Amino acid sequence: MMDSLDQTKVNETAEEVVPQEVAEPVENVENTEPAPAPEETPAEPQIPLMNTKEEVVARAQEIAQQDDGGNKQELELLKQLYYKYHRADLAARQQAYVEAGGDPEAYQPEPDPTEEPFKQAMQQIRQRRAQLQAEQEQQRAQNLERKQAVIEKIKLLATTPEEAGKSYDAFKELQAEWKEIGPVPVENVSEVWKNYQLYVEQFYDMLKLNIQFREYDFRKNLEAKTLLCEQAERLVGEKDVVKAINQLQTLHQEWKEIGPVAKDLREEIWNRFKEASTVVRKRHQEYFEARKAQEEENLARKTELCEQVEAIPTDGLKTFADWDAKTREIIDLQSVWKTIGFAPQKVNTQIFERFRAACDKFFTAKAAYFKSVKEELNQNLARKRELVEKAEALQDSTEWKQTSDALIELQKQWKTIGAVPRKVSDELWKRFVGACDHFFEAKNQATAGEREEQKQNLEKKQNIIERLRALADNAVDVSAQKVHELQAEWNAVGFVPIRDKDKLYKQYREVVDQLYKQFNLQHAEQRLNSFKTTLRVSAEAGANTLARERERLTRAFEIMKSELQTYENNIGFLSASSKKGNSLVAEIQKKADKLKDELDLLRKKIKAVEAEMRREASEQKPE
Repeated sequence: MMDSLDQTKVNETAEEVVPQEVAEPVENVENTEPAPAPEETPAEPQIPLMNTKEEVVARAQEIAQQDDGGNKQELELLKQLYYKYHRADLAARQQAYVEAGGDPEAYQPEPDPTEEPFKQAMQQIRQRRAQLQAEQEQQRAQNLERKQAVIEKIKLLATTPEEAGKSYDAFKELQAEWKEIGPVPVENVSEVWKNYQLYVEQFYDMLKLNIQFREYDFRKNLEAKTLLCEQAERLVGEKDVVKAINQLQTLHQEWKEIGPVAKDLREEIWNRFKEASTVVRKRHQEYFEARKAQEEENLARKTELCEQVEAIPTDGLKTFADWDAKTREIIDLQSVWKTIGFAPQKVNTQIFERFRAACDKFFTAKAAYFKSVKEELNQNLARKRELVEKAEALQDSTEWKQTSDALIELQKQWKTIGAVPRKVSDELWKRFVGACDHFFEAKNQATAGEREEQKQNLEKKQNIIERLRALADNAVDVSAQKVHELQAEWNAVGFVPIRDKDKLYKQYREVVDQLYKQFNLQHAEQRLNSFKTTLRVSAEAGANTLARERERLTRAFEIMKSELQTYENNIGFLSASSKKGNSLVAEIQKKADKLKDELDLLRKKIKAVEAEMRREASEQKPE
């Protein structure tokens, strides 16, 4: 009878002890799905600053010695950093090789001593991670079997109500065992947890506990959940938000494994835990939003750097200074790039490849330019060496005039040749200048007397020019005999200094030409007067004589006119195409000027004949 009354009393209170809290959410207050195990949530790696390949390799080797296999995201970043520095080092060594005069096509990079250790470390890490993954999968499978066994035992307890009260200790042991068992495969998490929750609730539904025992259990659960609330509230002040969210997930996992508390405290304790969780999650969300915004800003800055490098022209770079200026500009942009953090993960590699491609394009064009310049430098070197050898072969010659002209011609050729490699430029120039100086110093010593004589000859020829100018200014006293005498005197005077030769001869030629022009005008006037006198005599012989004379003069005029046209064409051709035709042009110009004078005289003669013919015709008209 007592057993029956006790059974009835327990049944009346059984509904009050059903653990309604077990359905409370873990990851989100609006989501009833259970959270994954904490170790399944990827944590952001705390990567130290690494500026060299050696530091990256050292970090990889450090991870290879650890048992946890490292963080996947950190390993990916280590690979990106290593090969970024590796490629930059290769490019720098190749650039140094080319700038030192090396052939870009013949460049063979030396093996990187850090590459093999890096690959070995990464291989060890991959093997360790594969091993850990296999072990974890095996362990999760074992955990699944153990948890399913626990569920079956709780199920058995929940389906034997007459034994439920006596099996409470066994039930608590099964709960403790459940907590000790680690995570199960992800695809089984939800199903296993729901089954566990179902049979725990069924057990509590049938559990015939007395009020005192039930309150004791609620009190213990309240203490455990209060401790979890305190821990969650401390996470609000945790500076590392990623660490805080991972620890919060662990707390939620522990929360759902603790039994219920008194019904009137359930909502209060849950709200306290939930409020702390919300603050931690909000900080975590804000952190990732801020990081996302920063990554977008980094992407914009890196895109701008890509555009700046891509906009740098290479077609207009024609000198070393131009290439060096643009190279420094790109190096500055690369330095700025290094100060910018990561872009969003999905485009981080793409934007880096774009920047590297733009830089590689520039340095490839630079290498091609330096190669072409090197070929030109070598050609110039061969030509200048040939000039040096010729100059050194002439430096001891005593053929002063001939050798001077030859060396001066070599110096002119030297000026037309471009630059040579810097390492031999000074030596080559010193040899060339030394050979020239050696000859001209010897020549100066040997021809010191000649220079004094040339100076005296200069004064004599300047005096002759002044006397010729005096004749030209006094046209009345001009006579060919005086001019011829002064010309003979000019020719008898020896050489003058070479620097005054052309200027002096030009002055002489101008005044002589002026005098001969005066002689020609006087002579032409005399010839015309004589022709007119002869013409009157011819007119008395008959009108046909004048007509024949006019025809003869007209033919001669046309012939001379055609010859003058030929001379003028030759002058134009020689002036445009030949630097060496100056003397020939001068000679042809003299002949052309003479023909012009003759044509002018013929024109006057023709007019005289026509005037005489008109006079004869007027005299023959009847009055």
